[in-house]
Amino acid sequence: MAFSEVREYQIGDEVRTIDWNVTARFNTPFIKVFEEERELTVMLLIDVSGSGNFGTQEKTKKDLALEIAAVLAFSAIANNDKIGAIFISDQVEKFIAPAKGKKHALLILREMIEFNPQHSGTNLNEGLRFFRNAIKKRSIAFVISDFMDTHPYTEGLNISRRKHDLIALRLVDPAEYELPDLGMVELFNAETGQKTWVNSSRESTRKAYRANYEAFDTRVTENFRRHGIDHATLNTTADYIPTLIKLFQSRR
Repeated sequence: MAFSEVREYQIGDEVRTIDWNVTARFNTPFIKVFEEERELTVMLLIDVSGSGNFGTQEKTKKDLALEIAAVLAFSAIANNDKIGAIFISDQVEKFIAPAKGKKHALLILREMIEFNPQHSGTNLNEGLRFFRNAIKKRSIAFVISDFMDTHPYTEGLNISRRKHDLIALRLVDPAEYELPDLGMVELFNAETGQKTWVNSSRESTRKAYRANYEAFDTRVTENFRRHGIDHATLNTTADYIPTLIKLFQSRR
């Protein structure tokens, strides 16, 4: 709450809000009027690991992350809020301190486009720890990631949620849960560099591929729900705006 003005006391006003200095000066009671401080800090915690380069149709997950970041950044500017960003691989790659203005938002987006991370792995917990240490004032934080992280990050999300308003935006691509029938194909892990040949024409292979993803999907979603973290899943092949609107409407 921020101080706005003083006005004469009216029956029913809180006695605790009386401004005694002004009251003594005019010999009649005055109270302090406060308004809710609307200025917020919006932080984008963006996963820049190797898996973000994956995309099988119109766009990659990195492209999708950029579009979502643009929507959130310009929404923050429209509300006169500060916007900042943290780029995360298996370490903190870059920190852009929160600030206001269109120029600053464009700086963040330009950095996203041009940035080349030094590492390809994922460790969201490192980014979350840095975020908590760097941003002391309560903020709205969007974690934009596919959450394909072999390191435990749930506790980091939970600790961050206690201090900040934390929202998880999970990025997915159809080929991550449906292996196409293409015969013998080489699968490449962009984060570890590991390569594996599989026969995608085998039904058992495609079923195992699907089952592995469904187990991962259930694990991630249940973690969000168990710890009360608002979340949405955004697909590289679908319109993400209705999903974001539905998420924000559910938070009213």
